[in-house]
This record gives sequence, C-alpha cells and structure tokens, in this order.
Amino acid sequence: MLLSSLGTSIANVALPTLAREFAAPFQEVQWIVLAYLLAITTMIVSVGRLGDITGRRRLLLAGISLFTAASVLCGVASTLWMLIAARAAQGLGAAVMMALTIAFVGETVPKARTGSAMGLLGTMSAIGTALGPSLGGVLISGLSWRAIFLVSVPLGVLTFLLAHRYLPVDRRAPKAGGTRFDSAGTLLLAVTLAAYALAMTTGRGSFGPLNVALLLAAAFGVGLFVLAETRTASPLIRLTMFRDAALSASLATSALVSTVMMATLVVGPFYLSRALGLDAAPVGLVMSVGPLVAAVTGVPAGRIVDRLGGGRMTILGLIGIAVGSLILSAMPTRLGIPGYIAPIAVITAGYALFQTANNTAVMSDVRPDQRGVISGMLNLSRNLGLVTGASVMGAVFALASATTDIGAAHPDAVATGMRVTFAVAAMLIVVALAIAAGSRALARRSLEPTG
Repeated sequence: MLLSSLGTSIANVALPTLAREFAAPFQEVQWIVLAYLLAITTMIVSVGRLGDITGRRRLLLAGISLFTAASVLCGVASTLWMLIAARAAQGLGAAVMMALTIAFVGETVPKARTGSAMGLLGTMSAIGTALGPSLGGVLISGLSWRAIFLVSVPLGVLTFLLAHRYLPVDRRAPKAGGTRFDSAGTLLLAVTLAAYALAMTTGRGSFGPLNVALLLAAAFGVGLFVLAETRTASPLIRLTMFRDAALSASLATSALVSTVMMATLVVGPFYLSRALGLDAAPVGLVMSVGPLVAAVTGVPAGRIVDRLGGGRMTILGLIGIAVGSLILSAMPTRLGIPGYIAPIAVITAGYALFQTANNTAVMSDVRPDQRGVISGMLNLSRNLGLVTGASVMGAVFALASATTDIGAAHPDAVATGMRVTFAVAAMLIVVALAIAAGSRALARRSLEPTG
C-alpha cells in the first residue's frame, strides 16, 4: 500500500524537470502521471477478480515483481514514450498491490481487528502520499530524476520478500474446469473506464468535443458491459451484488468523498500561492499537512471502528468532512495559513475515519471468493472519485474565480473560488450523508421481525 501510493505522488514533483529533460510540452509530460492512474483505474477490478480465481498470494507476488521491474525500466528510460509505457506497467503492478492488499485482510486478520488493519493500511497510504513530493524533491536535487523511480526497486524487493515469507499460501490450486476469467467483460470494463478517465482529464478542465465523445463512448461501454455480464456464466462483476443496499451505498459515498478530497489537492496550491502569497516551498509544506493528519489518525480510527462499528463511524467521518468543508467555505483570507490548515485537518481526520470505517463495513462480511473483486470495486470507486474531482472541482474553482487563467487571477478572485468550491464540496458530502443514513435505515428495517 505504501509503494503504490508513493508511486502516485512521487512523479508529480518531477514533471517540470521531465518537461525540460525531454523538451516536451506539459500535455505530453502529464501522461507520466496519467498512464499510472489509468492503468490502476482500468484494471483494479479485473486483477481483484483474477486473484479470487487463481490465488491471491500468487498474483500479489507477480504484481510486486511487475511493479519492481517496471520501476527499473522507468529509471533507465531514454525517451518520454518509453517512460510513459513503463509507468503504465508500473500502474498495473500497483493495481494488483492495492486490490489484493485489502482483500488479504479478511484472510490474515481476525474479524474483531479488521478496523485496526484497515486503519493501518490507510496510514501507509497517507505516508506514501505525503512522502512522495518531499522525497522526490530531495532525490531530484541531489541525484537526478531517474532516482525517483529507482528508489522503488529496493523497496519492491523488500516487499516481495516480506510477502513471500509471511502471507498465507493459497489454499488450493486453481481448478482447470472451474470458474473462468471473464476476458470479454474485462476488456469492455477497461475500455469504458479508460474513456471516462480520459474524458475527465483531457483538456485540463476545459470540456471540448473530444471530452463529450469520450463520455458518450464510456456511456455506450457501460451498456455493453452490463449486457455482457448478464450473458456469461462467470461474470467479472455479478450485477446482483448491487442489490445489496449497503454495498451500493458504500461505493457511492466513497466516490463522492474522493471527489471532495481531490478538491483539496486541486484548489489548495492556487489558494496558498495566489491568495496567501506563499512561495513553492511553504506551499509544499502546508500541502503535506493533510496526508500527515491522515497518517496520524489512521490507526486510532481503526481501533475506534473495531470498538464502535463501521456504520456509525462512517456517518461520523462524513460529518467531519462536511464540517471542515463548511468552515473552509466561510474562511476569511486574513486568517492566513492557520485559517487554512485547521479546517483541512478536520476534513482529513474525517476522511481517515470514513475510509477506515467504510472499508471495514464492506470487507467484514464479504464471501472469501469475492474479496478480491469487492476490494477492487472499493478502490475503483475511490479512483473514479479522484479522477472526477480533478475535472469537476477544478471547473467549479475556475468558474467561481471568474477567470480562464487561474495562475494569473487576482488574490480575491482565487479566495472566492476556494470558498465556492468548498461550499459545493459540503453539499456533495451532505448527499453522501443522506445515502449512508438511508442505507443504515434500510439495514435496520430489514433486521426487524415481521408480523
């Protein structure tokens, strides 16, 4: 979990250096990040399902090996497109690690301690996200851009050895005539998700004919995928599982929360630099506060979830995010850095509690043969939220700032944009709260004796 999140965040800081190194425009260099995210988004459900069928330990070791080998290829890449291809392979390895790490919790941890395990995984993810920009900056200035990819090689080898030594051996060999892997469904889902992710990221927030065409392709792909899943004996995703109101609510709230969390990453740097007048180094330090709060609160949040239950703590986490967003939407610029950090800390602590509680509530009662695919769907809902948030919340921010060039906008306009964006974020969390509360009410009603 630490490696996959580090792989996401460490490359961002190198984009200006890589643009100079390869003499390429930003539109091309951003594919170094996009290729990684697209590989994770398009394949995470499929690799989770493949783990359910072939054996999770076997596939996880293969995923770690792929991630490590791809890190070597990234570090020695001689052209931009070679680097982008290696990053796509690295993202596929990361998808395996993310999906199967959560799925393994059910096999390796007693049910009473599931929340603590999920909290620890959340902490590792937050540490990877927080460590990426600072570690990347040190490596680039002290060595070269290649070091930010090669640093993952010894970490990958160590992870492989630990997984090989400590994770339980797959209980049985895959049956030749048993459950088959849904290749057609996998291809359709991958193409559909890629079309949606590209629609949300191409054009850097401006929606043109290409974005509309990609969205239409994604909608068409959803229809074809549903049709394919109803006609196969071994579907990638059993559509009947969406009849489970608790699972559907968890996936929907996860996507909404991730959309809001992306707003902090999209809006934060512009608000800090333009409205508060901070230089790049202080902006980086302030932006690291959120992941650090998540890292510190992850394990305690897990213990609270174990003690008080996932459903109740999911609601409490959502309330925390909503309160923090409302405070930010009313925050006057004169309060400066403390006025920004305090509500961000509330939002991030609420997110850590929500993520731990939501994952625990979903994974606690999943059938063993479905753990991989459900874990993949949880990760997918989070990734789709992040991808959507980058586009939608960025567009809200630009619209509220009343400018096409945020980098040159007046400080007051940027401050207004930030407040409007987080007012919208608060409304999205209220929707998530309504979904979560409605799901809990339905669950309670179903447990009441009839007659």
